[in-house]
This record gives sequence, C-alpha cells and structure tokens, in this order.
Amino acid sequence: MTYLILVYEFFKIGLFAIGGGSATLPFLMNLTEKYDWFTATQLTDLVAISESTPGPLGVNMATFAGYHAAGIPGAILATLSLVFPSVVIILIIAKFLENFSKNQTVQSIFYGIRPAVAGLIAVAVYELLRISLIVMQNGKTSLRIPVAIMCLVVLVLLQVKQLKKLHPGIWLLGAAIVGVVLRL
Repeated sequence: MTYLILVYEFFKIGLFAIGGGSATLPFLMNLTEKYDWFTATQLTDLVAISESTPGPLGVNMATFAGYHAAGIPGAILATLSLVFPSVVIILIIAKFLENFSKNQTVQSIFYGIRPAVAGLIAVAVYELLRISLIVMQNGKTSLRIPVAIMCLVVLVLLQVKQLKKLHPGIWLLGAAIVGVVLRL
C-alpha cells in the first residue's frame, strides 16, 4: 500500500509543482504532516543534501523521501512518479511547440502561473527559514542566534559583485566548514 501512496503523492507533485525543485517544497511539507515518512527537520536536511548533490533538486528530494518511506523500491517509485508527468507534458509540448509558443492562451496561462509559483517558493523559503532559525525547547521558542548571524552574513556577502560569481559549491563547502567549526 505504501508503494501506491508514494506513486500517487509524487505523481501529484510532479504534475502540479510547476517552477522547478523549489516548487516541490510546499508539497513535501504537506507530506510531513500526512505521513510519517520524514519530519520537517529531516526535510531541511533533505533540502541541504539535495542542493549539494548533483541533479535536479526535486528529483533528489523525491528519491530521498521515497527511500525514507519504503527503501530502494520506494526511492525508484517516487523518482519515476515525480518525473513521469513532466516527461509526458514535454513530449506533448515538443510535438506542438510552434503552435504553443505563439498561442495567446498558452502565454496567458504561463503569465498567470508565475505569481502562484513565486508564492509557492516564498512559502517554502519561509518554512525553511522557520525550521532552520527557530528551535522549540521545553515549550519555549527561541532563535538560533549563530545560525541567524550566518544567514545574515551570507546575505550580505552575496551583495558583493565578485562574490556573487562564486560557484554555489564553494558557498556550500564554506557553510559546511563553518557548521563543523562552530558546531551549528
């Protein structure tokens, strides 16, 4: 039964998460509430791992989540279920590309979808910040000051034109080193 649920849930995510891997985050947050496959904290780890490994974010996250839910078969099913709708849609679009690109209705649909995708990504960013920066202990909520400072430092450094050009892998490596040194 878990396999069927994985196929169903990740097929839905693949069909409706328009806008790339970050757009899958709200759907995955929803899965943390519906199933015991992984927790919200594990989801933040999942995002960190997915961002630092080769491959598309959404596919990496589907593979990881599927593995947590049902081992290797679950990872394979979740990944294939996530990718399948996109493959079918791309094949259809490729077949009729010329007609689609100039069709005013299609252009209007994509124009309307953009704000929704931006909203989904904004919610995902908010949730990741909330999980990363805020800790609950003994019923009290507190801010993880070192993590908040590191986040602000990275935001400031990314405003420097030369540093913006650095490969994301360098940023991730630097953050990993700081995390180990400061035990964040």
